[in-house]
Amino acid sequence: MKIFGSLTRNQKEAIGLLQIGTFLEYFDLMLYVHMAVLLNELFFPKSDPHTQALVAAFAFCSTYLLRPFGALLFGYIGDHIGRKTTVVITTMMMAISCMIMASLPTYAQIGITAAWFVTLCRIMQGLSSMGEVIGAEIYVTELVKPPSQYPAVASVAVASVFGTVFALAVASLVTHFGLNWRVAFWIGAGVAVVGSVARIRLRETPEFLEKIKYIREKIKVDQVDSGVISNFIRTQKLINKEKMDRKTFWAYLATTPGMPLSFYITYIYFNTTLKADYHCSSEEIIFHNFLLSIISLGIFVFVTILSYSVNPLKIVKYKASVGALVLLVLPFVIINSKTYTTIFLLQSFLALTSLSSVPANSILFRSIPTLRRFTTASFIFAVSRAFMFVLTSFSLVFLTEKFGYYGLWFITLPVSIAFLWGIHHFQKIDSVGADKQQFSPLAA
Repeated sequence: MKIFGSLTRNQKEAIGLLQIGTFLEYFDLMLYVHMAVLLNELFFPKSDPHTQALVAAFAFCSTYLLRPFGALLFGYIGDHIGRKTTVVITTMMMAISCMIMASLPTYAQIGITAAWFVTLCRIMQGLSSMGEVIGAEIYVTELVKPPSQYPAVASVAVASVFGTVFALAVASLVTHFGLNWRVAFWIGAGVAVVGSVARIRLRETPEFLEKIKYIREKIKVDQVDSGVISNFIRTQKLINKEKMDRKTFWAYLATTPGMPLSFYITYIYFNTTLKADYHCSSEEIIFHNFLLSIISLGIFVFVTILSYSVNPLKIVKYKASVGALVLLVLPFVIINSKTYTTIFLLQSFLALTSLSSVPANSILFRSIPTLRRFTTASFIFAVSRAFMFVLTSFSLVFLTEKFGYYGLWFITLPVSIAFLWGIHHFQKIDSVGADKQQFSPLAA
């Protein structure tokens, strides 16, 4: 492909390995998310529709609640030991959690213990996925220069969407042909092991190695004693001197809740409506979401290719502006939707106009100092998704009950406005150069 024509063989190989690993990781992560309509009935006690909605919300959110702790852990490893080490460890964690889930007895066999075990596995998957996509995207950001950098980084996101599509395809086949649901998770465990092995071949990024080399040389020159603790303290002080502009930090934070909101409303929010009003079975909902994921994959591929010749921030701002209008009229459209086809078309349009920062992620990453990049990006990513998924999963149950579909506005309008402000801020500083926003004494 022309957009990757200027890359070296090593760069292309690294991007390929990261894409494979991200695909496999997201296949495993999304397998349960999209089979939840079936698996929640197996691992959680049956109850009335309102309680079932809360149980489904709990099962969904459990994946994301402890992500901030995973972000701190893997962020530290990524910023101090290396990007490569992080992506290998997280992929192997995903494989182990899939193996456990594939062998786990159901609620009918061991009672409430099954619910606790499956929740722990989901937490483990959430922790491992935390260091996955951020690590891969930062790795490519530091490996490739613009303009090839934009589609190269975005291709990692494409791989994650493709992993979701494949997960839904496997889930649809398993449920359609009446196969044991465990088959899907054994497949997931297998592909995660393959991803871990493949990523061992990666090399560390030159930008990270240069920064580490600078710090070690700085410590060697200024060193008074050679103790391990002393070296650690000096390293931390040098890293902490790298600061991010405060307004840019808030702009970065404002862009992160958009995607989880769009994902939840597009794929999860309508499941109850499809079951209650259109009498769709779990198998039909899984296939329904599979078709939606293909549409999402198509738009991600399109914007990735487009980012080579069009400024990524312009693409994101245009798509998000349309998406904000869609979310504004969403309650009216749902209320006046009378057919299954109308609901599907509405979800398709939501997928096309999602509040996603792809393909501009590399521009956002460059605003963060190198040796704080992994921790800062992954922690904000984790907190925003944990907060948004908890907020949407639980509050929409009550907001919809009290205000009808207009309850969506309490969440969609503030998030849309914040997202557009954040992208507007990055457009202003991008003309100057995002790297200059680091204000880093180590950049010289």
